[in-house]
Order: sequence, then structure tokens, then C-alpha cells
Amino acid sequence: MGIAVSLEDGLIVPVIKDADTKDLLPLSREIQDIAQRARTKKLRPEEVQGGTFTITNYGINGSLFGTPIILQPQVAILGVGAVVKRPVVIEDAIAIRSMMYLSLSFDHRVMDGANADAFLRAIKERLEKWEVSAYDTKRSSLPT
Repeated sequence: MGIAVSLEDGLIVPVIKDADTKDLLPLSREIQDIAQRARTKKLRPEEVQGGTFTITNYGINGSLFGTPIILQPQVAILGVGAVVKRPVVIEDAIAIRSMMYLSLSFDHRVMDGANADAFLRAIKERLEKWEVSAYDTKRSSLPT
């Protein structure tokens, strides 16, 4: 999994190997480490190779949405917009909720649009049903 990291002169996409096999806490620590090493120009060449999927956070500076372009030969890129409070309708009532836009750009030569849509829908559903568990309350140990 590639993680887009902003540098003074552009972006670099270091790769977390075998991200799908890692739990949230070790994964978040590895992301923090590789991003810091990217910013201090201490990445090894193999750490920017072999990615198949990238996550980019264009919302870090307040952008709500964008259209990220795939870094070939990767298959897809997930763009994350800024989290903002907005009025939403929940069970016929108006409520204020934190909301964000997600965008997914993908290579139709490799994956079907229906599969890409199902993936994005699964992310949406997980985020909407996120519940704070005992694991989540240990945020003091998570990188900030």
C-alpha cells in the first residue's frame, strides 16, 4: 500500500509492504515511520517500489475533494478529503455530523467498476458504523 507523503518539492509514495496482514496499531506506526523517513530523505529505493494501491489525503489542507491519478503500475488510488461538520438527515431529523468525501480512481484494465464501487461502499459503511472500542480508547499510544 502506497502512502502519498508531501515534501517541499512535491509528493513521494513510499510503500508499506504486506499492509493487508497488519493490525491497525502496527500499521499506523509503520506509516508514521515511513512518512517521517520520506520527509527527511532517508528512504531506501525499495521502499518506493512494489505498491499496488495508494492512499492520498488531499484534505490535509482543507480540500473537500479531488481526483487523484493512479501512479502506474498501481491499480487504484483512494483520495481522502477534509473532515467537516455538515447538516445531514438521519431518520427524518436534521443532525450535524462530521463528513468527508472519498474518491477512488482505478485502472479499468485491471479491475471492474462494480468491484471498485463495492470496495468504496464497504469503506463508507465501515466508517459510518465505526464504534469506539477498548482498542480505540488507547489513542494515547497512536501516532498523532
